[in-house]
Amino acid sequence: MNIYLGVDVGSVSTNVVAIDEAGEVLFSKYIRTNGQPIEAVKRGFSDLYENIKNRGYNVCGVGTTGSGRQLVALMIGADVVKNEITSHATATVYFHKDVRTIFEIGGQDSKIILIKDGMVVDFSMNTVCAAGTGSFLDHQAERLGVPIQEFGELALQSKNPCRIAGRCTVFAESDMIAKQQYGFSKADIINGLCEALVRNYINNLGRGKTLEPPFVFQGGVAANRGIVRAFEKEVGHEIIIPKYFDVMGAVGVALIAKRHMELTGQNTKFRSFDLINLDFTPTSFECSGCSNLCEVIKVSSNGRPIAMWGDKCGKWSSSVS
Repeated sequence: MNIYLGVDVGSVSTNVVAIDEAGEVLFSKYIRTNGQPIEAVKRGFSDLYENIKNRGYNVCGVGTTGSGRQLVALMIGADVVKNEITSHATATVYFHKDVRTIFEIGGQDSKIILIKDGMVVDFSMNTVCAAGTGSFLDHQAERLGVPIQEFGELALQSKNPCRIAGRCTVFAESDMIAKQQYGFSKADIINGLCEALVRNYINNLGRGKTLEPPFVFQGGVAANRGIVRAFEKEVGHEIIIPKYFDVMGAVGVALIAKRHMELTGQNTKFRSFDLINLDFTPTSFECSGCSNLCEVIKVSSNGRPIAMWGDKCGKWSSSVS
């Protein structure tokens, strides 16, 4: 059976997915990147290989997305490289054809994607303010001494909801201290934090936009039931959580790779699962060949340069075949 792979490499998580010819997900893996994207990808592909090695699958296409998509594309031999907006939208429309608004919250960034007739018509991204991302919740959970896995369920137990100033992490922490001194419980404060994150997210990313149902919420934070309830309260509608909510970027780019390979009839560039045992080392240097002083990124495998990019003139990138 032919299969297609998708890899979404972010600063917090790395996701690896395999789909079949019908677009059904055969394998998915969510891995903490921990600042080591190459090792995270190797771990994901090692688990994938163990899962499929004796099942007669043939890899026919590979796609990468996420902030580390260029590096990983070179590492694994990707056929397509796509941005997160396109990848997330592709997966969401595939599973929920009528979707109009996509909420996506990851560890370090967040997005709103507006869809009409299955096409992206507008989007907003937050890559600066931590108060609208999963890292905001992780930090506050640690401060409160509550495991993040229990955060959402505890929010649902709130009896006397309180309002937390969530426009930035500094104000949130100050307000949390004040609310604790006033006698609010952890459940009440956590509920307030969930509502603060959603309020900040909608105000920042949704400003000036018409947000229409059906609403689909994805990203790792979608597992937090407190956030889901806060979204439903904010928009006044049901929030749909996809089955593969935490790996939708990888699913989307796998679907894009499948379509690309079927349309072009090309053979895949996938390097094979031997990449698990190879050494990939990224380095950088400043080119002094002209006044641009470009920072050139070089990726070597077992001591041999396999790719370079970042130069405006192509001097270095064209030197590696």
